[in-house]
Amino acid sequence: MEKVRLLVLEFAKDIHALWRYGAPFPTFLKLIGTLVLCLIVMMPLLYPLCVLVFTYFTCEGLFLRGLAQYTKFPEGFTFGVATAAHQIEGAWNVSGKSENVWDRLSHTRPWMIADGTNGDVACDSYNRYQEDVDALAHIGVDFYRFSLSWSRILPTGRVDFVNPDGIRYYNALLDALAEKNIEPLVTLFHWDLPQTLQDLGGWANPKMIDYFRDYSDLCFREFGDRIKSWITFNEPYEICEDAYGDDKKAPAIDSHGVGNYLCSDTLLKAHAESYHLYNETYRPTQNGRIQISINSIWYEPADPENAEQVALAEVANQFKFGWFAHPIFTEAGGYPTVMVENVALQSKAEGLPKPRLEQFDDYWIKRIRGTSDFLGINHYTTHLITGAGVDPIAKSPSWLKDIGAVTSLKVGTDSASEWLRVVPTGFANFLRWCKSSYNDPPIYITENGFSDRGTLLDYGRIKYFNDYLSEILNVIYDDGVNILGYTIWTLMDNFEWRAGFSERFGLYKVDITDPSLPRTPKLSVEYWKQLCATRELPQEDRFKEPALPLKKSEL
Repeated sequence: MEKVRLLVLEFAKDIHALWRYGAPFPTFLKLIGTLVLCLIVMMPLLYPLCVLVFTYFTCEGLFLRGLAQYTKFPEGFTFGVATAAHQIEGAWNVSGKSENVWDRLSHTRPWMIADGTNGDVACDSYNRYQEDVDALAHIGVDFYRFSLSWSRILPTGRVDFVNPDGIRYYNALLDALAEKNIEPLVTLFHWDLPQTLQDLGGWANPKMIDYFRDYSDLCFREFGDRIKSWITFNEPYEICEDAYGDDKKAPAIDSHGVGNYLCSDTLLKAHAESYHLYNETYRPTQNGRIQISINSIWYEPADPENAEQVALAEVANQFKFGWFAHPIFTEAGGYPTVMVENVALQSKAEGLPKPRLEQFDDYWIKRIRGTSDFLGINHYTTHLITGAGVDPIAKSPSWLKDIGAVTSLKVGTDSASEWLRVVPTGFANFLRWCKSSYNDPPIYITENGFSDRGTLLDYGRIKYFNDYLSEILNVIYDDGVNILGYTIWTLMDNFEWRAGFSERFGLYKVDITDPSLPRTPKLSVEYWKQLCATRELPQEDRFKEPALPLKKSEL
């Protein structure tokens, strides 16, 4: 460093001479030589810094990935909790509400519910909605996602009779939320179709397009002054495949390979009509937004180096998520090409004169395309693709057989639900795929959660949230995925469809054996309360499962 100091002093003297007396040529040469010597001496010090700066700005994502674990959410990112009407409200036949398809299934075929329960009372939120709102306020969420019961508002399913008590109940809930400054995110249809409409064929009947538009119109008109965020349909795959193409959900039609595709045609058209109605008639004055929430198991190849498995995983993801996302979120619109082609080949092999799934005509391709302000994603798990063929559980014909791939659940760790494997990295891969497949849409995670048997110290649930939220942060900061908000499933243990109360997803435990249905906060309530307050993933040891003491044989 002494050499550097002397060189700098010499250089300064020469500059002074140039300024005061003018510079003869030899002095000028001496100045240049001094400058070169300074650079030679300083180069070993400057070179590592230059390399570090260059590496940071050219490989910033990789640089940060190696040095940091993201815990802080971006400014403006929002958090909420989700429920659904039939799962929590109860009061199944009170004050004018009519029977829906889940009432019919659980009453006439109770053996189809794992624990024999039903939604007659559920969590009694019809009478205890204020407790729900107080719980939401305690956690500190920004929004509450709930659904409207079509049969509570329109007992016949049509607008020929509007039930005043249905309007009263949802107005009261909306007012309670407003008092706590909690934004409503409201789903028009979350699986509880009025039985009167199912008797006419339900979602396999094209007339449902008009019925759903009329129902949407009433809801926009009655509640749109306070609801600024709408969801048309929750999980259309579950509606069409599980309820019409199988018997896993009500009305359990099990028209595999046929009813499911009739349903998707009707449902996507109904969604589009509801969107256009809101966009043209209500958005100009209500200034809200409207979207659809699409669910997906994410499929990955069991062997990422196996080209066949990689290709089949893409086919499976197009059949699962693309079935409803491709018509809305791509420039081409319509059903995914691979889906149309696969079903056509299978249909021909079955001796059918026409495919069981046909592409929309030009009018409906254009009418459906672009009909969602955001991409709503419900995601819980990842499954594997192990090879080509007919899956052992596939019926014939069926959506699963049409894919032409064999699936496996041998991945990740387990939960209380057989289908729910914990694979956080799968979630990240799915989100990156959505960004690249659907032109980088703004995304809301409208459901994500974990099932157990109802323990209050729900460390498994907390770890699930923490790991899946970490992957959300990774794809936001490293991959630029445009995720704007996240929704917890769910506020409290509730009627989980055919699982009844045997699988618990709630932040609050509900004791259904006690007539007063007490709601007890689990440890995950404190986790979320802290997260909502700080906008940062909690790191405290109290949220981590204590290590088991070593056995004597291990000491």
